[in-house]
Amino acid sequence: MKINSTNTKTKDIEKHWQLFDVKGKILGRVSTEIARCLIGKTKPYFVNHLDCGDYVVVVNAKDIVVTGNKANQKIYEHFSGYPGGLKKKTFARVLQENPTRIIREAVTGMLPNNKLRDSMLRRLLIYPDFNHPYKNKFKVQS
Repeated sequence: MKINSTNTKTKDIEKHWQLFDVKGKILGRVSTEIARCLIGKTKPYFVNHLDCGDYVVVVNAKDIVVTGNKANQKIYEHFSGYPGGLKKKTFARVLQENPTRIIREAVTGMLPNNKLRDSMLRRLLIYPDFNHPYKNKFKVQS
């Protein structure tokens, strides 16, 4: 029996642009969709060892939602490496100061921890409101 499938080559990979408007959407649910697009699992020629993903533009990051009481209980930590250098902030405070950090950390945790992760994260572009410079990259639907 002959196999009719072909191996995916780097030249066969096409990078498209995806736009995600996260206004009023739940953080965990939308970040899994973003991670799938960055990895390339939505494509028919997906392979683990190549970076098959698309460019992802996320808009309205300041309007992301979490369920339950996570806005006050979810903690974001940063450690400088020095004694006493552990900084902790709640979700609500990070949402006011830097809403792009919330989505970036959620998506980073859902990407594979290998050498392709950095190239995937370079294609993740997050904006706190709807203004972004990539409006001409998306296909116009008529």
